[in-house]
Amino acid sequence: MSVECFPITVLPHLSQIYRDYLTMAESAGDALVRRWYGAEPFAGRWLGKAAPVEHAGRLADLLESQAVDFDASDAAKANIAKLRAGARAVVTGQQVVLFGGPLLTLLKAATAVARAKEATKATGVEHVPVFWLATEDHDLAEVDQVSLLTKTSVETLRAGLKVPHAVPVGGVVPGPELETVLEQASELMEFAPVSEWLRECYLPKDVAQPTLALAFGRLMARIFAEQGLVVMDAASREFHALGARTLRYAIEHADELQKALIVRGEQLVRAGYHAQVLVSEGGSMLFLLDEATGERVALRRTPSSDGDAQWKAGGRVYSSADLIAILEAAPERLSPNALLRPVFQDTLLPTAAYVGGPAEIAYFAQSAVLYEAILGRIAPVLPRLSATLLEPAIAAVMDKDEVQLPDAMTMAEELAQRLGARAMPIEAKRKLAAVGNAMETELAALTEYLAGMDASLGRAAEVSASKMRYQMDRLRRMAATFELQKEASLRKHAEAITLHVFPGGHPQERVVAGVWFMAKYGDGLVERLVGVAGNQCPGHVVVRL
Repeated sequence: MSVECFPITVLPHLSQIYRDYLTMAESAGDALVRRWYGAEPFAGRWLGKAAPVEHAGRLADLLESQAVDFDASDAAKANIAKLRAGARAVVTGQQVVLFGGPLLTLLKAATAVARAKEATKATGVEHVPVFWLATEDHDLAEVDQVSLLTKTSVETLRAGLKVPHAVPVGGVVPGPELETVLEQASELMEFAPVSEWLRECYLPKDVAQPTLALAFGRLMARIFAEQGLVVMDAASREFHALGARTLRYAIEHADELQKALIVRGEQLVRAGYHAQVLVSEGGSMLFLLDEATGERVALRRTPSSDGDAQWKAGGRVYSSADLIAILEAAPERLSPNALLRPVFQDTLLPTAAYVGGPAEIAYFAQSAVLYEAILGRIAPVLPRLSATLLEPAIAAVMDKDEVQLPDAMTMAEELAQRLGARAMPIEAKRKLAAVGNAMETELAALTEYLAGMDASLGRAAEVSASKMRYQMDRLRRMAATFELQKEASLRKHAEAITLHVFPGGHPQERVVAGVWFMAKYGDGLVERLVGVAGNQCPGHVVVRL
């Protein structure tokens, strides 16, 4: 297995703030990004910043109870014991997507394992990897899918799960429709051993049908059993009670927190960025579960005549005192939004660092406001391993056609055109280049001359020159297409490469299921990814399997 490190800019659609975050060490000392994130993500500058928690014993009790439900390995149980004794946590997390979701789920967990090893070795203090299950989100359609590869396409499977209300997805119990999806997935993975893992986690025999959260947690615990990954679902009453002080602060100081977030959003815009989470007057960072339906509803605030804000959710009105009473009696009914969730997480855990993807890290610039107000510190955030896994057959085709990763980050037709252009005889390339260069030189001279005579003539010359360039490009494409027709294999190569590297116009890690790769390369793939994550490429890695 070989590894190549490319600049992160090979990936499309990354926010500018994420790019600047990755190059923080090269920025000026007073750069805004440096102030917003607190610690540079590389060279170990985040080490030693973890804060212990006073409730380590209670936390460990809850994790040990869940470890039984998740069928956790002895290594994971040993790591929970380390947390009880004062170990720090390197945390990551993901929504409970069907069958583990895209490859990036495995990349996140592998990075947390690698960083925990690094921190333990560097500081002499035990650090353990923790995987936080995002079970309280209520977008069921987003998690009810998994994408696998066939020889010619991406096959997205959906169970078609339905609920009467927007309830937290973690508690959803799939019905018999899951059997069909599991059979389809197993067939696409050629009934590899991981297919049986999926069946045991999602459709166990002689046991009650598990929720999406329980099935996902069992799968992650199984995949990372040797690495001792601690899987955690904090949606329960007990966990919410443990982190109640952050939820209480969000109620009692809602106005000042909201104003601080609005100011931070304005700072982001002035600096040329944009806020990942839109914040406006009257909003809040909290959701409330409806007592009757279980629906998760956003809480909004409105001013009141006596100075105490009123809160609205699902057509009902609450005072701050009402919400505090709910928090004390049934804390699981209150849950944080995307900006408050990391703070709630780090109220529970002795977090040394959080491992996130580009979007998560982008909104940490906003969450920093809440960290400072509620916890008095900013938790370091580290980038997850970003990787494209190249199968031997695809790597061989790319080598044969001299295609590098940046070339492959495109659609099949565009790559095919490039391959056709490369396949043209040298003489044809020379003639096209010579004509193109001569045309550019003469057009530039003519346009300048006519513009000197009259401005309107100059503009007309620019329009005509643009049309000539278009026709010249069209001639180049026609010549490349002719070569593609002569060598039909080139188009097939382009289709195969882009299907595996850039399926549907998206990076592989965001589309193809992690279990698809495990089906082909076994559970040893996980330790490989942990090793690659330990190398700390600051960009995007190509891993040749």
